Amino acid sequence: MTEPTRGGKPQVENHGRYLVDVPVRWSDMDAYGHVNNARFLTIYEEARVALFFQGAREHGLGSFEEGIVIARHEIDYLRPVDYGDPVRVEMWISEQRAASFTVAYELFDDGELASRAKSVCVPYNLANGHPRRLTPEEREFLRPYLAT
Repeated sequence: MTEPTRGGKPQVENHGRYLVDVPVRWSDMDAYGHVNNARFLTIYEEARVALFFQGAREHGLGSFEEGIVIARHEIDYLRPVDYGDPVRVEMWISEQRAASFTVAYELFDDGELASRAKSVCVPYNLANGHPRRLTPEEREFLRPYLAT
């Protein structure tokens, strides 16, 4: 199993998951000393940005940076996450349609599964103010992460 390098540099595992370590900040904590439930969205967002901005850019693809909106989030909280080392987020594409795709996530804290989530993402033309279809280049970028 390929591990992501520390400092947020993502890698792809051999089974089609994009991995990224996301730091837990003191400001993520709630009154009980755990990561606040709403901050999980921020952690998932940071991981998603690494995939669709940094990862895509490394493959010569900048179109995701021109606009993606979230149509839906779904999160299952399995155990509390404490302040400390970065959490590992593993991502893959669980569904791909003509004008949307679903990112599935698993969040690990100290090697233990702490949360699962999904985000329905819609490519969006910010200049024209409307959704758009995935381009062939975007589909090709997503292909290694598409669950089979």
